[in-house]
Parts: sequence; C-alpha cells; structure tokens
Amino acid sequence: MEYGDLMNQKGYTYLHSLIEPETNSLRIFIDRCKVSRQGEDTEIGKQIIRDTPPIEFDEELPIVQLDFNSYISYSIINESFTVLDDYEIFDGNSFRIFKKSRYLDFINKGTIVKDVFPEEQPVHYEIACLDHIIDIISFDEPMVTEIKRELFFG
Repeated sequence: MEYGDLMNQKGYTYLHSLIEPETNSLRIFIDRCKVSRQGEDTEIGKQIIRDTPPIEFDEELPIVQLDFNSYISYSIINESFTVLDDYEIFDGNSFRIFKKSRYLDFINKGTIVKDVFPEEQPVHYEIACLDHIIDIISFDEPMVTEIKRELFFG
C-alpha cells in the first residue's frame, strides 16, 4: 500500500501512537474507525444530543504504520484548534498532501531548508485524526505498512 492509496480512503482515524525509532525518522501508528450502530447521549456544555452513534476503532481493520525515513519537521495539534481556510489547498481525506499550506510556508521561510536543498521541494503530509492533526514536512514519501491488530497488541 502507498500513501496515495490512503488518501483515497474515506472514514475516520485515531492517532494510536508516534515514535522516533531513529534520530530524525518518524513512525506513526493510525487506527481506522467506524461509526457504531449503538447510539448514546452526548453532553456538550448544557446541551444533550440524544442517540448519537460514537466513533470507535474498527477491530476488523489492521493498524496503519507510516514510516518517514527522515523529516524536516512535524507537528501535532489538538483537532479542536485547527482552522482550514481557502488559502490551504490539499488532496485527500483523512490522509492528505498539501499543494499550499501555512505550515509549509512557515518551514520554507523559517528554516534553512531552501538553502540546503535548493533543487528539492519538501512535501506537506497531513493525517487528520479525531482529536489530533499530524503535519509532517519531508522530502521522503512514507512507507505504509498494515499491521494485524493481534500482532500489534501481542
């Protein structure tokens, strides 16, 4: 499976975990989710929304592992504080590649990446999870591996 295959998938995701297995490399584990058939009441402030189906891990699907051999930068932000506007242009659903983004502008202007690699254009990858938005700037496309849940959890 390649990152482009993930970009075409619809549905929800959760960040399971993220580690740096080696210096300046990145490994991200993502749970894919489903909407439950069982509804429950949800309280938001003083409002109660009745019979809302929760989003939960899909135990039938493997965990997605993404390995970036190197990165320029990565960031995780609480989903509740993100903003998308017309300035940002991307392809994909939960798994995205940006053609234009404020984060990529920040990296290009606030680092020496253009001086060190003047011929190369870094890519802004994003994984839009429930609760977390993960942004990665890298020259390398991630290697994607699906891991059976029973192997992951031993």
